Amino acid sequence: MLILVTNDDGIRSPGLRALQQTLQELGTIAIMAPDRERSAVSHALTLHSPLRAERLAEREFAIEGTPTDCINLAIHGLLKQTPDLIVSGINRGANLGDDIIYSGTVAAAMEGAMMGVPAVAVSLECLEFDGDELARAAEVTAGIVRHVSRGGLPHGTFLNVNVPKGHHRGHRLTRQGRRRYPDQVVEKRDPRGRAYYWLGGGGSEFESLPGTDFDAVRQGYVSITPLHTDLTNDKSFPTLQRWGGGNFFVESL
Repeated sequence: MLILVTNDDGIRSPGLRALQQTLQELGTIAIMAPDRERSAVSHALTLHSPLRAERLAEREFAIEGTPTDCINLAIHGLLKQTPDLIVSGINRGANLGDDIIYSGTVAAAMEGAMMGVPAVAVSLECLEFDGDELARAAEVTAGIVRHVSRGGLPHGTFLNVNVPKGHHRGHRLTRQGRRRYPDQVVEKRDPRGRAYYWLGGGGSEFESLPGTDFDAVRQGYVSITPLHTDLTNDKSFPTLQRWGGGNFFVESL
């Protein structure tokens, strides 16, 4: 089995190396990761400048681009065969609820799913990496990889895995939670009196909803959330079909 490992924390991230060390027992490892940190770049794809790939070892490249670029280059150019599985992580800090929209870690797994490759994104609740915490998260990932390699995933589906700090209490199948974003823009003044701004500086919190990824991690469980590439909101059809008294759309589901 060929396992492609990537991340958004950069090629030097301890989380990526923990995955490499643990997953090599399950198959051949290829690494295609950004040459520097690319956190919160979401599904960005580089289209207006060339990409460079520095070969560091056999089947290991540092890519001058985003996590999505890494998956594209790996599958369409740098690897001689399509990987059997993609693992993105281990991310420094959780990717829960609405945060997954911004996550480069999750975006890399989504890109793999779009290309028909089973994919798993893995994040660790800790903001500071610890060797024991990383080892536990890597072992959790290895267990999930074994299940995915044996049973597969539904078409277009990928997994977003979040590992809590400390010894976990088991695994929970969860849905995406919701985060409340209060004042997110912090305005400051530089020494010359000009305004500058920090995004995401106001703090935020998750809604306490049973069955969500946040709820599971808060209680010490590994959260496994199945996501898919079809963003259609099927539940909205009945409401939208009433536009114009039901005469607005010529055809709909």
